Amino acid sequence: MNNDGVKTGWRNYRFPIFVLSGIILGAIIGLVFGERAVVLKPLGTLFINFMFTLVVPMVFFSIGSAVANMDSAKRLGKIMGSMMAVFISTGIVASIVMLAALGIFRPFEGLTVSMDEKPDAGEEISLGDQMVGAFTVDDFSKILSAESMLPLIIFAVLVGLSCGSIGRLGQPFKAFLNSGNEVFMKLTSLVMFYAPIGLGAYFAALVGELGPQLVGGYVKAFAVYYPVAIVYFFAAFTLYSLLAGGVPAMRRMWRNILEPAAVSLGTGSSVASIPANLRAAKRIGVPQDVRETIIPIGATIHMEGSCLSAILKIAFLFAVFERDLFTPQALLIAILIALLSGMVMSGVPSGGFLGELMIITMYGFPPAALPVISVIGTVVDPPATTVNAAGDNVSSMLVARVVDGKDWMNKKDRTEVAEAPDA
Repeated sequence: MNNDGVKTGWRNYRFPIFVLSGIILGAIIGLVFGERAVVLKPLGTLFINFMFTLVVPMVFFSIGSAVANMDSAKRLGKIMGSMMAVFISTGIVASIVMLAALGIFRPFEGLTVSMDEKPDAGEEISLGDQMVGAFTVDDFSKILSAESMLPLIIFAVLVGLSCGSIGRLGQPFKAFLNSGNEVFMKLTSLVMFYAPIGLGAYFAALVGELGPQLVGGYVKAFAVYYPVAIVYFFAAFTLYSLLAGGVPAMRRMWRNILEPAAVSLGTGSSVASIPANLRAAKRIGVPQDVRETIIPIGATIHMEGSCLSAILKIAFLFAVFERDLFTPQALLIAILIALLSGMVMSGVPSGGFLGELMIITMYGFPPAALPVISVIGTVVDPPATTVNAAGDNVSSMLVARVVDGKDWMNKKDRTEVAEAPDA
C-alpha cells in the first residue's frame, strides 16, 4: 500500500481506532486493578451524561426536521412501512441464527442452576396502562427525558407533520428545526473528542466491578452468546449492506460503523449511540429523512441483539427444566417472543423485565426462574447493545434501498459520503 493509501486509511479509521483503543485499555485496567478501577468511573459517567443530555434534543430536532422536510406524507408512509418490514425481517433472522447455533452445539445439556432467589415483581400494572405509558406521558416536562424515548419520537413526528402541513406559515419553524438539527450534530462532534477517555474509564470500572461475576454458572451463556453475536455482527451486517447497495455500500458501512458500535459497547445503550449512529449514516450516504427517522426509532424498537439474547434465555430455561426446545410449536413461540422482546417490549417501561416475564408465562415456567434469566441479560448486555445499535444503521441503508432504489447512494440531492470524522 502506498503512502496515500495509508494516509487515507488512517484518516478514515483514526477516530474509531482511538475509541476502541480507549475501551481495550480500560478493560485491561479493569482486569489488572479489579474493583480499584472503580475510581475511574466518574470520568466515564461524565461522557455518558453528556450523551444522554444530547440525545433528547437531537432526537426531537432530527426527526422533527426530517418529517417537516419530507415532500409528502406518501414518502413518510413508505419509509415507515419499509422500516417495519426490515425490523421484523432482521429480528426473525437473528432469532433463527441463535436457534441454529444452539441446535448445533447444544451448550446447555446437563445444566443445573439453583433458583432459591425469588423475583421482585414490583407494583402490578395492567397491560393497558403499560401500553399507554409506552407511547405517551401525562406532562410535557416528562417528554424531555431519555426515559421517554418512544413518546418523544411520536411527538417529534407529529410536530414535523404539523409543520409541513401548514405551508408558508410553517417555514420559520421548519428553519428552526433544521438549524437545531445542525447545531446538535456539531455539538455531538465536539463531545465525541472526549469519547476515548470517557469510554475507556467507564469500561475499566465496569470490568473491575463485574469481572468476577462473569466466571461462574453463566460461563456457558457467555461462551455461546459472544461468538454468535460477533459472527452475526460481521456476517449479517455485511450481507445486509450488500443487499442495500452492493460492494460500495458494504465498504462505506464498514468504514463508518465502528464509531457507533464502540459507543454502544462502552455505554451499554442504543439510545446513547444515536448521535454517533446519525453521523455514521450521514457519511455512508443514507438520505437525511431516512436516517433521521429510522435510527432514533430503531434505538427504541429495533433490537436484533435482544432477539439473540431472548432465544438464549429460552434455551437456558428449557435446559434447566429438562424440556425440549426443538419442537415446531416451541420454536415458533420462541421466535414470536424474541420479536416481541426485541421490538414491542423494548419500547415499554421495564421492557426487559416484561420480556423475561413473558418467557416465563408463555412456557409455564415457575416464577422462581425469572432471576435466573435476568442474570443472563446482564452478562450478554454489552454485545447485545452493540448489535442493536449497528443494526439500526444497516437497517437505515436497507430502507434507503427500498425507498429510493438501487442508486440511493448516488442521488444528487442527498448528503454524499465524505471523509471520516475529524472528531
